[in-house]
Amino acid sequence: MASPAVVEVRRSDRRKRMVSARREGDTVIVFIPGWMSESEELRWVDEMVARLERSEARRRSPGRAGDDALLRRCLELGRRHLDGLAVPTTVRWVPTMRTRWASCTPADGTIRISERLRDAPGWVVDYVLVHELAHLLEPGHDDKFWAWVRRYPRTERAMGYLEGLSAAAGLGLVGTDGDEPG
Repeated sequence: MASPAVVEVRRSDRRKRMVSARREGDTVIVFIPGWMSESEELRWVDEMVARLERSEARRRSPGRAGDDALLRRCLELGRRHLDGLAVPTTVRWVPTMRTRWASCTPADGTIRISERLRDAPGWVVDYVLVHELAHLLEPGHDDKFWAWVRRYPRTERAMGYLEGLSAAAGLGLVGTDGDEPG
């Protein structure tokens, strides 16, 4: 991410040790203890801006990346959460699906992700990818399938996000591929 347009420093005598930062629009606000010297302030402002930018880069959705990056992310998630057993042949963004967030064809190892998710948080797209990868191991939605999916630590949170997104948009979508979670 590019450097922030504006950095605002807020000092507080109540703040004893902790330095923190957050972004408000194009402004990064750095909170520091009132006792801190000017040289320490400069050092901490640089450090906190860098930390915030790294954190934002990690959270950025893979949705803004192309199909190659989506496949790489899928392979990483498969190694991390599914013991490397689910390896897709292709993973790609597809035009908006009418009834689901994503789909998988286990017979040929293809995974398709709806472009509706391009602006979703990265952890939501990760859940959808893990869900579809799990179909390469268990085609249905039985208990074994959900045991694989729930290895992804944000499963419940992501399912709630997708349900809320669907409700807010009046889409009437359930699960990632038309399923009800088990």
